[in-house]
Amino acid sequence: MKKLALFAFTLLSAWAMTAKTITGPVDYVSPLVGTQSKHALSTGNTYPAIALPWGMNFWVPQTGKMGDGWAYTYDADKIRGFKQTHQPSPWINDYGQFAIMPVTGKAVFNQDERASWFSHKAETATPYYYKVYLADHDVVTEIAPTERAAAFRFTFPENDHSYVVVDAFDKGSFVKVIPSENKIIGYTTKNSGGVPANFKNYFVLVFDKPFTYTAAVASGVIDTNKLEATDNHAGALIGFKTRKGEQVNVRVASSFISPEQAELNLKELGTDNVEQIAAKGRKVWNDVLGRIEVKDDDIDHLRTFYSCLYRSVLFPRSFYEIDAKGDVMHYSPYNGEVLPGYMFTDTGFWDTFRCLFPFLNLMYPSMNTKMQEGLVNTYKESGFLPEWASPGHRGCMVGNNSASVVADAYLKGLKGYDIETLWEAVKHGANAVHPNVRSTGRLGHEYYNKLGYVPYNVGINENAARTLEYAYDDWCIYQLGKALKKPKKEIEIFAKRAMNYKNLYDPKHKLMRGKNEDGTFQSPFNPLKWGDAFTEGNSWHYTWSVFHDPQGLIDLMGGKDGFNQMMDSVFILPPIFDESYYGAVIHEIREMQIMNMGNYAHGNQPIQHMLYMYNYSGQPWKAQHWIREVMDKLYTPAPDGYCGDEDNGQTSAWYVFSAMGFYPVCPGTDEYVLGTPYFKEMKLHLENGKTVTISAPNNGDDKRYISSMKLNGKEYTKNYLTHQDLLNGATISFKMDAKPNQQRGTKETDFPYSFSNEFIAVPLKSKIVL
Repeated sequence: MKKLALFAFTLLSAWAMTAKTITGPVDYVSPLVGTQSKHALSTGNTYPAIALPWGMNFWVPQTGKMGDGWAYTYDADKIRGFKQTHQPSPWINDYGQFAIMPVTGKAVFNQDERASWFSHKAETATPYYYKVYLADHDVVTEIAPTERAAAFRFTFPENDHSYVVVDAFDKGSFVKVIPSENKIIGYTTKNSGGVPANFKNYFVLVFDKPFTYTAAVASGVIDTNKLEATDNHAGALIGFKTRKGEQVNVRVASSFISPEQAELNLKELGTDNVEQIAAKGRKVWNDVLGRIEVKDDDIDHLRTFYSCLYRSVLFPRSFYEIDAKGDVMHYSPYNGEVLPGYMFTDTGFWDTFRCLFPFLNLMYPSMNTKMQEGLVNTYKESGFLPEWASPGHRGCMVGNNSASVVADAYLKGLKGYDIETLWEAVKHGANAVHPNVRSTGRLGHEYYNKLGYVPYNVGINENAARTLEYAYDDWCIYQLGKALKKPKKEIEIFAKRAMNYKNLYDPKHKLMRGKNEDGTFQSPFNPLKWGDAFTEGNSWHYTWSVFHDPQGLIDLMGGKDGFNQMMDSVFILPPIFDESYYGAVIHEIREMQIMNMGNYAHGNQPIQHMLYMYNYSGQPWKAQHWIREVMDKLYTPAPDGYCGDEDNGQTSAWYVFSAMGFYPVCPGTDEYVLGTPYFKEMKLHLENGKTVTISAPNNGDDKRYISSMKLNGKEYTKNYLTHQDLLNGATISFKMDAKPNQQRGTKETDFPYSFSNEFIAVPLKSKIVL
């Protein structure tokens, strides 16, 4: 049995978390991957989420100050508390947060005064259980979560003055101590936007030890004569005398619906202790992660894979609760009402449409079915589908990629939700913009619909990026409309607009470029300029954002040779850049600069699919080369394990898909474009009971190229697999080699889907022949 030196722990009797035997896939996971980050340089910008898959509440040891988006950083020395968090990223920040902190000696509330030194050597971090020693207080803290609740256990020293701080944070909060019930209740309203006026996160804590000390806190003042406080920044302290090694258990839950619902959510814990709750959480994680079974000789590869898989099933988070009748309910972050049905949040579709949602459609379709129901509710409650939700609409990023998320789910066979409402929603979003949140809907849709692009000189930033994404989103709407058998006259406009990407192609530079309202290209043009006409990237990154029609882009570039030369140039160029749009070097630029891969910027999403596009242009071995370079060099199981923001599972799902040997370049098609398998064997256990076995027995560090391939025992030359191939259950066999096979996958009949191959635009009267 393999032994782990770091990061993986197993549940043993007496909860001795020091053994390293691997008994399930969760033992490979390190929640600390990506936490060695900062504002200037992201190696993930993650925090250790102590949670269940897609759970409503996560818990995190808080090293950052109140309100700091970098809640936990690996290089920090002190912990200020244990925070219930709903944060999707440091840039979006948190909402509905509060913290718990044990202290000894002196009754203190201030976050700096109560903070304690800690060491990673005395820290255990797994998805289902967290443990750390707080040196300044001589207290061990343990946490085991459920979806909406958690069990805490504090092991105190012998002390006449042991306390637990409850900090409801600022921006409006309430805390009440109820000594007769060993209970603390309260609410927090702290948020970073995207909430209605009546937003509250109600919490309840129940202790198994009576209080001998009580105090309420308002604006930093500890008052032992009061049991409750309503203030901009409220909190409480309770205390007791403890023996050496005495364990105090605290049961915690919260609700966005009501205090009564918080009490109901507390019942998720039942009568279980920390060990039992952790064991149940461990089983959940092993069941979810165990859907993908991996065999390999390199344990670090397994650690990286399962740590990425862990990140791929955290978001979007559940934002629904179960009422006393057992019905699914949710507090609407859009209109402030409590309504029936599912709701999910904390994801940005600009990131996650690319492969996170396609991953759910393949491996966890029943979860995405619920998420689609949640999208129906979002549209009904706000009039728009979300583009970035946390918990309601947030102003962040560009595009109208909710169309992709909706279309891909339905076209991949998900059913049982109100697709007709979603059809109306995607059509509405293509022709409107949210009155208050400009990133929801389509900013500039009037120009786009009239001119075929969003102009550079009309005051709409990142216009070229918007145009390219809108064109792909229009293709998604068209494909969905076809599947729903909508009238041709209703959907043909979306087919026509799907070709709008061509309006930005500059044949002089063979790149996409901003265009002015009068039809002239923006000038002067620097293809290395980040931002401006593009979003967190430059023209070299965004030119490839023609997911639905690579052949059309190949044709624009004069054919496969010109296309491949431009692709090659991304890696040949030095990592030079123009940051003038931002006025400083943003972290995404720095991450590209330091990776020694030319101008390829895997640390951000716009270019992550590009490597697979060699499959459309007759040189699939180059895709195999570069994919393996990225997987080998830019992902590790260490705290600096990512090469940029992890972003709600997208960058992790890229690794998971790429390890399988294929990737959904164009969500909305039924195709997965081939890369190169990473492991000797993988098994995908699908929800329909079928198994996909991916075998590459001679795979290795020195063998990254596909020499030949078989699908269900038959020679297979295509550069893609279909969704149905996988759903039927499949045996995919690869023979790998150290040298590229430059004959395989070079025929156009082997190339993946491109819209140009089914679309003919006839200029006369704008007639469209399909």
